[in-house]
Amino acid sequence: MSSAQQVLPLQTPIPAGRARRPRRHFRLQGSDTAWAIAFVVPYAAVFAAFVAYPVVFGLWMGSRPMLYTLLFSDPRYIDTLINTLLFVCIGVNVKMFLAFVISAFFMQRRWWIRALLVVFLLPWALPALSVFLSIHYMLVSQWGLLDSLWSAVTGADGPLFLVSRELAMAANILAYIWKWLPFWTLIFLSARMAIPKEIYEAAAIDGATGIQQAIHVTFPLMANVYLVATLLSTLWTFGDFPTVYFVSSGAPARTTDVLATYGFRQALNFGHPELGAAAMMSALPLAIPVVILLIRRLHRTGVQL
Repeated sequence: MSSAQQVLPLQTPIPAGRARRPRRHFRLQGSDTAWAIAFVVPYAAVFAAFVAYPVVFGLWMGSRPMLYTLLFSDPRYIDTLINTLLFVCIGVNVKMFLAFVISAFFMQRRWWIRALLVVFLLPWALPALSVFLSIHYMLVSQWGLLDSLWSAVTGADGPLFLVSRELAMAANILAYIWKWLPFWTLIFLSARMAIPKEIYEAAAIDGATGIQQAIHVTFPLMANVYLVATLLSTLWTFGDFPTVYFVSSGAPARTTDVLATYGFRQALNFGHPELGAAAMMSALPLAIPVVILLIRRLHRTGVQL
């Protein structure tokens, strides 16, 4: 007799396969159906009007192959595509690494660190428009705050951040990191709090230092969360519009535009909405593999520690 049969009562048969749960059918009757329809219809209408219709209409506008021939014949589009890849790759990876490191600092249980966390979250809590416009006016020409401070301290002219393509692109990336770093730090901080303390205590007894615990304990346990967060941030950053539009405005001479601002200018400034839609559609070959990888990762691991 097996151990399972010894524990279970003798009259209880052990099924050979997996036991199936009985299916429960819920049917709405009478006024419940009317109330259900009344609650669902407004949300369905908003979704159809502001999500489904714009997406389908944009796909239809950018469906002509001739538009992509025009895009790739434009040298500005190639520069914009390179800017987008730099903006996404550098901004997302640097932001995620810093968020992972800074979340370890905020794990300390000291009152001044908890107070500092509240201040650290302010850039994320503030509206993007006010944040990025403030950064823009700090950088703009010789009257900007940073150039004025540079001149006051050194007596020489400042670097004119928005006149150099490299400096303007770096300003866009740094502004993006500064805005979204608190949010992902909070995500990683929550993931760290979910790790049982007994694991760290056992590692400390074995003689593991703080760095060794971070490498061999913390990061392996948070690898799923880190990967999924990076994939989500990559998807969101592909369509990031306010950072570049309000920080550098594409300066100098639209050389720091990304796909979102390039498509916006083509659609509204130059009167070519089909070309603007095609510019945004051209990011799909880059975004779709990220979506597939994200979905497969979620189904496989469930983002659990």
